[in-house]
Amino acid sequence: MNYKLLIAVAGTVALAGCASGPDEATTEQLTSMSSQIEALETKIDSLEAEHASLKSDAMAASEAKQMAMSAEDEAARANERLDNLAQSYTK
Repeated sequence: MNYKLLIAVAGTVALAGCASGPDEATTEQLTSMSSQIEALETKIDSLEAEHASLKSDAMAASEAKQMAMSAEDEAARANERLDNLAQSYTK
């Protein structure tokens, strides 16, 4: 009987130890880590916004480059037509 009582008391003490909350140092660490996580999330959000802005700028630059190349092609064709026209007058 003493053996069963001893097991019951040991089990109760073990469960009571597990039932207690985190100590003060652990709570401070959790609070510190939470604030660090929030700061990192804010930084990630700002970097994502900056990335989107840069991506938009790059797309605009790409479109401008395409438009410039198209205008250059049109100018080359116009110059060729003018050259052909000038040759027909001299002959």
